[in-house]
Amino acid sequence: MGLHIVQVDAFTAIPFAGNPAAVCMLPAPREDQWMQQVAREMNLSETAFLLRRPDGFELRWFTPAIEVDLCGHATLASAHVLWEEGHLAPQQIARFYTRSGLLTAERSGDWIELNFPAVPEEETSPPEGLAQALGVTPVYVGKNRTGLLVQVATEDQVRTMQPDFSALKKLPARGVMVTSQSTQPQFDFVSRYFAPQAGIDEDPVTGSAHCCLGPFWAKHLRKEQLIAYQASARGGLVRVRVAGERVHLGGQAVTVLRGELL
Repeated sequence: MGLHIVQVDAFTAIPFAGNPAAVCMLPAPREDQWMQQVAREMNLSETAFLLRRPDGFELRWFTPAIEVDLCGHATLASAHVLWEEGHLAPQQIARFYTRSGLLTAERSGDWIELNFPAVPEEETSPPEGLAQALGVTPVYVGKNRTGLLVQVATEDQVRTMQPDFSALKKLPARGVMVTSQSTQPQFDFVSRYFAPQAGIDEDPVTGSAHCCLGPFWAKHLRKEQLIAYQASARGGLVRVRVAGERVHLGGQAVTVLRGELL
């Protein structure tokens, strides 16, 4: 008998949009190397591994190349699977023990809200080659422990930019968030996220990036609740609520595939 694995599109209400993640329920602990190999085989931006504990679930996230400390869309996908497959009752809070501490998820109708740590940025000098690698001119550059936040002048620049991923990979940053205020009334801000050092040229929808983008735009727009759109080819919607040192990320999810690891 193999291990059950599910593929979920996160931060979307329709299949084949948002950000796909694989979710694997483990009956017992497995070796790090095996989990990395599974993630490489799945070849998605993240594969999540869940192991039940008495008071919740241990949760780890792997890209095809590395294990990461925080991942929003694979956490959303994991919570979705726990409720959809009956591991948790609909009214139960999902509790995840991770490298970033205790994370929780709650259901609210068709939406799931994640409770994540805020990871704000501090202004920094642009690293050499940044503008050339992105193909856009930054108006502001900030840095936190996970990468760079780059603000550009217009939404159109965010949507149409075509980065040089080979050049981006050489920059001293694991990931680069590019963002602007939105000109569309249904969104407060838009963004894209690039992480070639982690094996992901462009991530379709990045929950963890909004732990930085949320506080940044909450300060600039003087709003605690924001609607964000990540303008990748797949696209995805994130509701962001900033509460001090925590950021609440709301999203929807759709199961697209169930299988078995033999």
